[in-house]
Amino acid sequence: MSTKDYLEKDYYKVLGVSKTASKDEIRQAYRKLARQNHPDANTDDPGAEGRFKEISEAYNVLSDEKRRKEYDEARSLFGGSYRPGGGSGPGGFDMGDIFGQGTGGAPGGERLSDLFGGLFGGRGRGGTATRSRRGADVETETTLNFREAAEGVTRSFQLASEAPCPTCKGTGAKAGTAPRMCPKCTGTGHENTNLGGFSLSEPCSECKGRGLVVDDPCITCHGSGRGRSTRTIQTRIPGGVSDGQRIRIKGKGAPGEHGGPAGDLYVVVHVKEHPVFGRSGDNITITVPVTFPEAVLGSEVRIPTLTGFPVTVKIPPGTQNGHKLRVRGKGATRKDGTTGDMLVTVEVAVPKTLNEGAREALEKFRAATADHDPRAGLEARAKGA
Repeated sequence: MSTKDYLEKDYYKVLGVSKTASKDEIRQAYRKLARQNHPDANTDDPGAEGRFKEISEAYNVLSDEKRRKEYDEARSLFGGSYRPGGGSGPGGFDMGDIFGQGTGGAPGGERLSDLFGGLFGGRGRGGTATRSRRGADVETETTLNFREAAEGVTRSFQLASEAPCPTCKGTGAKAGTAPRMCPKCTGTGHENTNLGGFSLSEPCSECKGRGLVVDDPCITCHGSGRGRSTRTIQTRIPGGVSDGQRIRIKGKGAPGEHGGPAGDLYVVVHVKEHPVFGRSGDNITITVPVTFPEAVLGSEVRIPTLTGFPVTVKIPPGTQNGHKLRVRGKGATRKDGTTGDMLVTVEVAVPKTLNEGAREALEKFRAATADHDPRAGLEARAKGA
C-alpha cells in the first residue's frame, strides 16, 4: 500500500462508523459488511471482491490498536489528504522532509518513514538497502457444524495471496540475469528535488522506488518481482468458538518481502444451529421433556450428549417445570483444554388428549389434592405491590 493510499482512504467511512467507535462497534460493522459483500455471496457482482478487500483492509487497520493510532495520527497531521509531487503539505510541512531523508515529523523524534516502514515498505534511518516488509494479512471464512465448533476441528484452506514471483524468485530479472543498482538514485529508491529552503523526496522516476533496475525483465512478472501464490494449509480451529468469531492464526498470511515475516491469517467462523443442543458460553444446553408423574414422583431419564453417548439424569421428586440440572464435563471445550458442563432444562409435558382411565385417575388426583391451592395469596400479593 502506498503512502498516498494509506492517508487518503477514510477507513471509518468504509466501515460506516464514527472516529470514536469502540472495538465492538467496528467489529459489528465489519461482520455485517463482510457478509453483504463477500464474493461467494455476490457471484454476479464483479465489484464485490474489490469492496470486500477494501472492507477487510479497513478492519485490519482499525481493529489493531497500534495501527489505528498511527493511522489517526497520520491523517491528523496531513488533514486527511496527501498530494505527492505537490510541494509542501499543510502548514508548510515538507513532504520529503517528513517521509524521506529529513528528521522529525513523528512523536519522539522518529521520522514517519520509520514509523510506517512496515506498512509502506520504506527504508530505515540512514539505510540504502531495500527494507524488509511484513507480508499482508489474509482473511477467509469457514462454516462449522455445532459439534465441530464446540470440540474443535482441523480444516484445510486454499489461500491465494501476493508472493515473490516463482520464476525469478522476486528479483524481477530474467533467468541468468540480475538487476543492477539504479544509477539515478544509487540504490536508495528516492530522488530529491531542491525547492529553495526545502527538499522534496519522491520515489525515483527511474526505478520506481525499488532501488534496482531490471534490464532484461522476467517474462512472468514483467520485472515487478511479484506474483500470485496459491497454497493449501491445514490449521486447527480451537473448540469453543462461536458464530461470527474472528480467529487469528499467526504467520499463515501472505509471505513477507526481502526476508520480512509472513502476515497473519484471519478466519471468520460461521456455526450452524443444532436441532437439539444450544450454547451458553462454554456450556451446552438442552431441554428435556418429562411426564407429569416423572416430575412429581421423581425418576431417572436418559438424555443425549453432544458426543453421542447418552447419560442418565436423576429427576428429583417434585421437580418444577423449567428447573435446571447440571451434568459436569459434557459442555464445549475451553481454551485451557477443559470442558464446560451440560445444562438440562426440565420441561413438564402436558398430554393433549387422555383416555378414559387416565382421565379418571386425574380426577381422583384432583379430588385428593383439593386442599392445595397453588394460587393462594396471589391476588393479595398483586394488590400489595
